[in-house]
Amino acid sequence: MDLGIQDRVAFVTGAAGGIGARVAAMLAQEGASVAIGDIDADAAEAQAARLRERGFAALAVRVDVASAASVDQAVATIAKTLGGVDILVNNAGFTRDKRIGRMDEGDWDAVIDVVLKGSFLCTKSVLPAMIEKKWGRIVNISSRAYLGNPGQANYSSAKAGLLGLTRSMAMENGRYNITVNAVAPGIIDTAAVRNLPHFEKIKANAEASLPLPRLGRAEDVAAAIVFLASEQASYITGDVLHVSGGRYG
Repeated sequence: MDLGIQDRVAFVTGAAGGIGARVAAMLAQEGASVAIGDIDADAAEAQAARLRERGFAALAVRVDVASAASVDQAVATIAKTLGGVDILVNNAGFTRDKRIGRMDEGDWDAVIDVVLKGSFLCTKSVLPAMIEKKWGRIVNISSRAYLGNPGQANYSSAKAGLLGLTRSMAMENGRYNITVNAVAPGIIDTAAVRNLPHFEKIKANAEASLPLPRLGRAEDVAAAIVFLASEQASYITGDVLHVSGGRYG
């Protein structure tokens, strides 16, 4: 199936590893030129080099998504090297889990700034080129945690906020043939999850309780994102696609 993203330019944040790296690779396989955005410049370059070794067009850009100046510089670099951004995947994020009584202002701000403010800044920066081309795809990586998780008030709030941003941007920009959607993964088997001290318990609980009894794979999430970035999803906007094995509560 032709996804219609051949020769498009994609910017994936937090793409040096995990889900972001898999998304970038899958977009590259479909013919897009990809910019690997990450705050870790060396890791971003290593990932971009791996894609270039496979014959794909890939550029590493260091970006602190919580800084407007850093985001604008990264987008300008991408435009100069690859062309204006056609596809934006707001993937950068992390957890800093604590019960609310132990969560300080820094814990709250750090997660909100990267996940929610970062997505706002990246979206704002790439929109002019998309509007000029009358074509764009923005995919925000939310989480099933938007429904709430104990110990994740900061993360759940940020991921819930992304859904409001998604729907607002979809309504503002549909007239320019720009779609804005979100993907909400469940528990995905990534290096970060495997390094959790209670990983085996997480895995056992998933296998025992989910309608699809396994942990998700990065490929599962990447496939959903690439679909939403494609021409095949041209009449879908303002929506959220759950990739959670059937877990919603």
